[in-house]
Amino acid sequence: MTWDGPLDRVDEYTYEIPASYKKEMRVPGRVYASEGMLDQILEDNAMEQVANVATLPGIVDASMAMPDIHWGYGFPIGGVAAFDVEEGIISPGGVGYDINCGVRLVRTGLTADEVEPKIDELIDTLFAYCPSGVGEDSQVSFSKSELEDILTHGVPHLVEQGYGWEDDPAHIEHDGAHPDAAHEYASKKAKERGRTQIGTLGAGNHFLEIQQVGDIVRSEEAEAFGFTEPGQIVLMIHSGSRGFGHQVCTDYLKRMERSREGMADELVDKQLACAPFTSDVGQHYYGAMCAAINYAFANRQMLTHQARQAFGDVFGEGPDRLGMDIVYDVAHNIAKRETHQVDGGERDVLVHRKGATRAYPSGHVDVSGDYRDVGQPVIIPGSMGTCSWVLAGEHGSMKRSFGSTCHGAGRKMSRTEAKNTWRGRTLVEDLGDRGIKVKPASMRVAAEEAPGAYKDVSGVVDTCEGLGISKKVTKLDPVGVIKG
Repeated sequence: MTWDGPLDRVDEYTYEIPASYKKEMRVPGRVYASEGMLDQILEDNAMEQVANVATLPGIVDASMAMPDIHWGYGFPIGGVAAFDVEEGIISPGGVGYDINCGVRLVRTGLTADEVEPKIDELIDTLFAYCPSGVGEDSQVSFSKSELEDILTHGVPHLVEQGYGWEDDPAHIEHDGAHPDAAHEYASKKAKERGRTQIGTLGAGNHFLEIQQVGDIVRSEEAEAFGFTEPGQIVLMIHSGSRGFGHQVCTDYLKRMERSREGMADELVDKQLACAPFTSDVGQHYYGAMCAAINYAFANRQMLTHQARQAFGDVFGEGPDRLGMDIVYDVAHNIAKRETHQVDGGERDVLVHRKGATRAYPSGHVDVSGDYRDVGQPVIIPGSMGTCSWVLAGEHGSMKRSFGSTCHGAGRKMSRTEAKNTWRGRTLVEDLGDRGIKVKPASMRVAAEEAPGAYKDVSGVVDTCEGLGISKKVTKLDPVGVIKG
């Protein structure tokens, strides 16, 4: 459905849906896009969702959309919205079903010339170590009490158990452990679904990708992030909170739709189900969501541990000798309490980032010490068969987008359309001819995740750089891909 509502151009990369578009809107809808990308965005009904989010109680400044925006559940994917913690709401649809779906980047000391002769063996070994696909269980099963420790303490707990290196947490957003996690607010069903899935990739757009460093755009930032020269091999891991996070979202959508503290009768779209942040149900969802945040960080930690083992097996050296340090781990689907400047003063807000990445600038106290002089690493995956980017957070993000930027290329075609357009086996063969080894969990998934189903990631990144919210550091080119 093509957008036919009002849209005002503010500057080269900013468009606004005026608050007068709907009588319920409390703030404008703000869309960040280049003129060239706008047509694709307008063809997606996500613009209506941007306006709908602007109707929610306690929202401040604007309902925002990053250039990779597309249709989601309630909130658009690529959406950012901040709500006053005293007067505002919390919404499961503003976080998403896959809580803390995110991306981790691991650098290595290997080069493309060293990996190319062993790429088939490496992909097969990684595929064996890192279970992928719908419903796949982990190689490690945790007891109920062990799971609750992980939900409470996140990555540091796994490191203590031998599933990582001592300095791993320092290179993860929130040090890999959200302190507000309250596992007691997650259902028994959520815990049962999650108990056997830590260390699994999942399905859909989740992936594990071997990449090589391509163009280095900014040498100071690249050096700080550990990128030494073109051809250096890195590993990108994209996964989330699996069945645990999905169940938490499902449970609380239902509770908020039915609870007297929920706001279902006041909403322009029932998918915006929410509750006051300070209400009991709001606080219970927040605690369970933070537990799912820790679960997802732990899931990517276990995948990292397993990938290190796989690299060690293939190259006959310990992973520490291979230099497999974490560059950074960023969350995409999350709601976080943060302090931001609003209307000239500091304000405590709950920032919902759904398909958006935190992009804090140099000097910010919450940027890891190793990176404080250059800004937070921002990891932006492309589509299967196209490049990805590493960016650095910019000061403009604090003024424009509550410290946020894009999260990827963003879909321009539904999975059904993609499946009807491409054949998975043909895609895998074509990418192989281009020197990219692809191993999908199923050929159906390969078709759904065809590169042509996504926007141009470089165009998305260029827009974010033009806005001054994040800047390009290094391009990463695919060598081998495992698709969930």
